[in-house]
Amino acid sequence: MGHTAIPVLETDRLVLRAPEPQDYPDFKATFASYRSRFMGGPLNTYETWMLYAAEIGHWAIRGFGMWMVHLKGSGETVGMAGGWFPAKWPEREIAWIIWPEKSGKGFALEATHRVRRHFFDDQGWETAVSYIDPKNLDSIRLAERLGARKDADAASIDGSDAVYRHPAPAELRGTQLAHGIDMEIANFQDPLFKPKGWAID
Repeated sequence: MGHTAIPVLETDRLVLRAPEPQDYPDFKATFASYRSRFMGGPLNTYETWMLYAAEIGHWAIRGFGMWMVHLKGSGETVGMAGGWFPAKWPEREIAWIIWPEKSGKGFALEATHRVRRHFFDDQGWETAVSYIDPKNLDSIRLAERLGARKDADAASIDGSDAVYRHPAPAELRGTQLAHGIDMEIANFQDPLFKPKGWAID
């Protein structure tokens, strides 16, 4: 694919930019922590370095990839969201991870909704999946809130992951589900909003 210009995406609270070297410490800390247990972690220093290099290289090889998610006001990074399609993946994936101390504030929902819209509306994707460990209940709930549904007929990566298929653009556009996603994101953007129960991304 060669070098590609990586677009900057925005939401009301977030700016999504290409991963940069200065973002690596947060990435390293997260993938060395228990937070990464459903994504092959915790990883050692060499493994986190190689994975971060792959995050950057994926853009050059595939022409799309994962964005670093920044807070608009401070520029602080809170996680990553975007597309992922390395060797062995049956289909293009929409993926996300939020740093442990930034979870529960709706950043994953807001960022993933934005990148999915970019892939579907701007890049012409007609389908995408998320490969999720069946024990990763937070990510399963998030995928379902985004309208993704378990696809028992889809090929998995290694037989141990659940495949959640995102609704096609025509299925989502103008629907009650789309309105509900926008409403939930707006709630998280309200500084007075205090979600009840267990915090999920």
